[in-house]
Amino acid sequence: MTIDKSVIFTLFDAVFLTVNPKNMKLTKLFSLLLLLTVVAFTACKPKDSDLQAAISEALKKNPDLAALSVDVKEGVATLSGEVKDEATQKLAEEIAKGIKGVKSVTNSLTLPPPPPVVEVATEDALLKGVKDALKDLPSVTGEVKDSVIVLTGEIKKTELAKLMPVLMSLKPKKVDNKLTVK
Repeated sequence: MTIDKSVIFTLFDAVFLTVNPKNMKLTKLFSLLLLLTVVAFTACKPKDSDLQAAISEALKKNPDLAALSVDVKEGVATLSGEVKDEATQKLAEEIAKGIKGVKSVTNSLTLPPPPPVVEVATEDALLKGVKDALKDLPSVTGEVKDSVIVLTGEIKKTELAKLMPVLMSLKPKKVDNKLTVK
């Protein structure tokens, strides 16, 4: 809560302009109470910059949270940045909430996108595809082990350039090329 300075001066002027010498003690007491009230309202509230520094310092103690950004406005802390998982996200929020003077926390932290799903063909589909791809290449043999195509034998460079895209289109985990290029 902030008090407008013009209100304070208006109250102060009102007290001193209506001063009666008989009520001087009362006027001084009222002035002292007014001054203490103003100091109490302005001095007790933590500053946003102090809160921001305290939260940042607390987050930096954890390496997973050190790179996060903090912004504080009117006691409301906003966390932003990317964290590795939901547990880390929740931890950052709890640390910020634990700082004295923080009214609330807006959690704008993001999680990394999930890894892409890699589609791998079945062993039977790979075996059939490898057999079809190698039917015109008698000097090349191909085996499939755990969805990995293993090539052995000899091949011309031009034939290899045509063969590899065909094998990759079958969607194996990988192609282990042990061919000798002529």
